[in-house]
Amino acid sequence: MAGDPPTAAEKEALVSSFLEIAAGQTPETATQFLQMTSWHLEEALQLFYIDGESALAARPPAPSAAAAVAAAAGVEEALRFAPPPAAALGDPMMHGLGVGEDDDVRAPLPVRRETLYGDGPVSVLRPNTTVAFRNFEQEARQSAVWDSDQNATSSSRDNLASLYRPPFSLMFNGPFDKAKLEASCLDKWLLINLQSTDEFSSHMLNRDTWGNEAVAQLIRSNFIFWQVYHDSSEGRKVCTYYNLVSMPAILLLDPITGQKMRGWNGMVHPDRLLEDLLPYLDKGPKEHHAAQPQKRPRNVDQETPMGKQAVEDEDEELARAVAASLEESKEVTEGSDATDDMAEAEAEEENEPSLNIKLDYPPLPEEPTGSRDLLCRVAIRLPNNQRIQRNFLQTDPIKLLWSFCAPQVEDGEKRPFHFVQPIPGAPMKLEFTSDATFKEAGLANSMIILLWD
Repeated sequence: MAGDPPTAAEKEALVSSFLEIAAGQTPETATQFLQMTSWHLEEALQLFYIDGESALAARPPAPSAAAAVAAAAGVEEALRFAPPPAAALGDPMMHGLGVGEDDDVRAPLPVRRETLYGDGPVSVLRPNTTVAFRNFEQEARQSAVWDSDQNATSSSRDNLASLYRPPFSLMFNGPFDKAKLEASCLDKWLLINLQSTDEFSSHMLNRDTWGNEAVAQLIRSNFIFWQVYHDSSEGRKVCTYYNLVSMPAILLLDPITGQKMRGWNGMVHPDRLLEDLLPYLDKGPKEHHAAQPQKRPRNVDQETPMGKQAVEDEDEELARAVAASLEESKEVTEGSDATDDMAEAEAEEENEPSLNIKLDYPPLPEEPTGSRDLLCRVAIRLPNNQRIQRNFLQTDPIKLLWSFCAPQVEDGEKRPFHFVQPIPGAPMKLEFTSDATFKEAGLANSMIILLWD
């Protein structure tokens, strides 16, 4: 039953799950936090990251069963041999029984003040969580053992711990230099994540961002992902290189030069990360460098006086030729200006009617509500970087996207546009002429971009 206390095996599994998430803690610490929250794993983790040692210090010590029995026996013994009160000594009936005489009065027991302590320690010092160098292979093996333990139990509280695990399937195993070399050889951007065991947002990144299927697919196709603790040797080196202070931190690096292309701090939600990484899907690092303008080296030749004089004479002849050419072209230009103005006016007259014609889109029905199995939520990024969202039925045609977005942008009802779905490796273009539905186009819970034709 849901209200029954957990068995010994379930308690042991909960302690293991607590230690898997709260790295560096002892089983005694995990047991105390779980007892304080009635063996609720999620509440124990939240209490650990919010209060820490203060929660243990504020907890009153619980007396053990043996100490409680001994205390009860001592109280009973004291009451049995305690002297009667003063009022009872003056009672004739008590004198008749021989009570109250000096010879029969027993001396009072000495006053004893004791403090009962529990069997377990009152407080446990937290060990240092610094990891000299992160052993990714060992963590992967621990992850496999953890998975086998999960298959052995059906407790939903144990499954909660799996949400906070690091994304072992996405991570590159090795130091920072090897991660850069691997990304450079594969012509992929290097995405690194520095985490802190003291910040709960680091675990939220593992659960919400790196655990998102769209983010994971994007990283596998276009990036090399590397995660490390900030207080490890490799983490401190990266923090020094890029002057990182706040944790957790995410960096997008050029593996060829090590240049920081983009950075984030704290919790970054999947939608924002996907949107910020879109500009880096079209080009890899090598193509990015090829597109950059190259500086031409300046040649410094040693010239003789005669050579300098020859160059000056050539410059004067070239200047005279250019001046004569400008005089001739000026006359030709004045004669052709009128013709060019007429051609431009005709072109403008031809283009103006196209902007004045209102495009015909199907009527947009009311936004549907109901079961999530029937709905399809789509996010659209507009040319002005504004983002809008709406629910559609999965059986609705994708033409309703044009009906929804046309009033949202300037000239949207007169100027044709299309959509692009940023699929890793092969972006898909959505045209108004398509008769596909949202389900057939695979747009359920996705983000698309509006572009002008």
